[in-house]
Amino acid sequence: MKTKKRYVTIITAMISSSFLLAACGGGTTTTNAGDKSGPTAAPSATAITKANGPKLSFRLAETHPADYPTTLGDKRFAELVNQASDGRIKIDVYPASQLGEEKAVIEQVQLGAIEFTRVSTGALGGFNKQYEVFSLPYLFDNDEHQWRFLESEQGTKLLDSLEASRMKGLAYYSSGARHFYSKKPVKSITDLKGLKIRVIQNKVNIDLMNALGANATPMPYGDVFNALQTGIIDAAENNYPSYFSSNHFQQAKHLILDQHQRVPEVLLISKVAWDKLSAEDKALIKKAALDSVKTQKEEWAKFEKDSETKVRAAGVTITEVSDLKSWQEAVKPVIDKYRNDYKDTLEAIEKTKK
Repeated sequence: MKTKKRYVTIITAMISSSFLLAACGGGTTTTNAGDKSGPTAAPSATAITKANGPKLSFRLAETHPADYPTTLGDKRFAELVNQASDGRIKIDVYPASQLGEEKAVIEQVQLGAIEFTRVSTGALGGFNKQYEVFSLPYLFDNDEHQWRFLESEQGTKLLDSLEASRMKGLAYYSSGARHFYSKKPVKSITDLKGLKIRVIQNKVNIDLMNALGANATPMPYGDVFNALQTGIIDAAENNYPSYFSSNHFQQAKHLILDQHQRVPEVLLISKVAWDKLSAEDKALIKKAALDSVKTQKEEWAKFEKDSETKVRAAGVTITEVSDLKSWQEAVKPVIDKYRNDYKDTLEAIEKTKK
C-alpha cells in the first residue's frame, strides 16, 4: 500500500512540474509573428535541447500600426526568437494599441499580465526616473550621436536599470527627431507661445513646454487626433512617421522642424516573465532583441523618408529651422534644472559627441 501511495505521489509531482514549466507562457493570439521561413541546418545537440524544452507563448504589445517601423522590428524579434528556439517559443505581436495604450501596458508588464512591449522612453519616465533624461531638449546633435551613446556602457547601464522597475530592457529602437505641428501657422519659436500642446506625461516635457511659453496638455497618444479635431489642443509634437501614420497631419497642417528631442524606443520584457526563463532562453531572447535592431533601423529610415514625402504632397506647410540657437537658449533652464539628477548620463552623452 505504501509503495502504491509513493508511486501516485511521484506521478503527481511530475505532472505539477510540467505545468510549472509551461506557466511562463502568455495568452493565445490572433497574429502569428513567429512563422519560420527558409532552409534550416541540421539540429545541433543544443538545438535539440531547445526544441525539447517547455513550449512558451507570449504576447508583445505595440502602440503603432502593423506596418510601422517599430512594429516591424517587433515582428523581426519574434521571428528570430521562434527560429532560434526551433519553434518552441512563440511571441505574437499585437499592434495598434490592441492591448492598451503605453501607460496601461507598462503597468500590465510590471504585473506580468503582458510579457513583452515596445514603448517610448518618454512613457518610461513615469516608471523609471532615469528615463526622463531623454525628454531633455537638444541632447543629441543627430541620430549618429544618439546611437553612439545608446550603444555605450552608460547606455547599456540605463537599459539594465529597468530591472528596478520590474522590467528587463532588451534593446533600443530608433525614433528619429521630434518636431512641433500645429493647427495654426508656426514659423518661429514665438508662434508656440500660448498654444495648448499635447505631450507625453512626464515632468520634463511639462517644464519644456513652459520654457517655450506653451501650455502642456498631457494625454495618451491615441487621443491626440480627436483632441486636435475638437480643439482641445492646438498642437502636438512627434516624429515624421508618427505624424503621418496617426493622420495628425490632416488636422495639424503646420510643421516646424525644430528637432527638439530624440526619444528612443525600448523593447522590454516583464521581470516576472524574465525570472521564470532558463539561462539559455534568456540569452536567446536577448540576442534576438539586439539582432532585430538592424531591421528596425532600416525600416525606420525608409518610413521616415516616405512619411516626409507624403505629408509634403498632402499640402502640409513645413518650416525648416536653420539656426537652433534661440531654441536652445530658451530651454537651457530646463536642462540646468535637471542637470544634477542626470549628471552621469549627461556627461556620457557629452563624451559621445564628435
